[in-house]
Amino acid sequence: MRAPDTFFMSFGAILSNKLRSVLTLVGIVAGVASIIAVMTAISVVQGTMEKEMSVLGAQTFQVQKWPAGGFNSDADRRRAMRRPPITLENAAAIREQVESVDIVGSEIWDFGHTVTYRGESTNPNLSIVGGTPEYPPNNTHYIGFGRNISPMDVKSGRKVAVIGFAIAQKLFPFTDPIGKEVRMDGRKYEVIGVFDEKKSAFGGNFDNYVLIPVSTFLNTYGSRDPRGFERSVNVTVHAKTPELIADAIEETRQVLRRERGVKANEEDNFEFFNSESLITQFNEMSMGVKIAAFIIGIIALIVAGIGIMNIMLVAVTERTKEIGIRKAIGAKPATIMLQFLLEAIILCNIGGIIGVAVGFGLGNLVAVFTSFAVSVPMEWAVIGLVFCSAVGVSFGLLPAIRASQLHPIDALRYE
Repeated sequence: MRAPDTFFMSFGAILSNKLRSVLTLVGIVAGVASIIAVMTAISVVQGTMEKEMSVLGAQTFQVQKWPAGGFNSDADRRRAMRRPPITLENAAAIREQVESVDIVGSEIWDFGHTVTYRGESTNPNLSIVGGTPEYPPNNTHYIGFGRNISPMDVKSGRKVAVIGFAIAQKLFPFTDPIGKEVRMDGRKYEVIGVFDEKKSAFGGNFDNYVLIPVSTFLNTYGSRDPRGFERSVNVTVHAKTPELIADAIEETRQVLRRERGVKANEEDNFEFFNSESLITQFNEMSMGVKIAAFIIGIIALIVAGIGIMNIMLVAVTERTKEIGIRKAIGAKPATIMLQFLLEAIILCNIGGIIGVAVGFGLGNLVAVFTSFAVSVPMEWAVIGLVFCSAVGVSFGLLPAIRASQLHPIDALRYE
């Protein structure tokens, strides 16, 4: 019998037992959908995370006192707190001594502030960054209109501010904000620029912060934060080319170790991170979820496979006389085995296709209820269907072998 004929006979057998086939498919659909849904949801979040974590750009890295990914233990927290703060002098040393970089900026952040203009106020959740003119290029957040803070603003400690897009929309909906005076913590600042809009899918504060000169920040808020800790500077460093970023990090490390008096046998008392390292951290964090979802899905597929094997054994018993007739008129055992094996594989793949579709739909619910981008990770669809085929072969083989080994005389006598 030709292979296409065997395929159509297998497919016809599935259609002739619709209820049994549907019940058999439930386990396969559940197993595949659970894997695909989780992988799709992670892919949706991961795509948006990678886009937003690329805020520093491919050539920029940051040096700071605190680990970017948080603390793994209380011991790590205490160790980080004992580190001396990074200073503006450290940033100057990097600017002067590291030859593979061309832009070095300094930032100091503070949170929970309010900006007011003529009785209109923002929410009390704004961030203030005391920075240098290198802030916009190093953070890929550019000035939409107006101007950036200048070296003279920093040198003179001028009370000037570049405000976020959302702040401008709130306080100046129908007015040009350039040149206007706003109040922040009771102090007047002249608005000299407005940042381009840069929305965050995670509800971040890309558009809800104010940039003022770092000297103005220190003059106003002091060198210690409200808890009494000395403020630490975040230093953003831009390598001359993407290829030089690894060299730039290593050169910066050597300069900082020398400037901060770190001995040869001591670990760094500062941290590096860039967009790539943040993305790597997120991928490592999500790996556990992926593995757990994969294991749960495989278990569900194995349970479904056992169900398919039982159903196929019942089918062999019910169709014993049919098998006897086919053998009596010349059907070979290999053809009989192939037919039943194909039935199992087709059933599994029909369930797999439905499971993939359901999984994509469930996984993208994250995107439906947020501003995340929809994702369809086709590689996981392929992996899911491959596993479905493997389940069909593994659990359909025993019933297929049993069917192929039936003696035609015994099969014809079966009632």
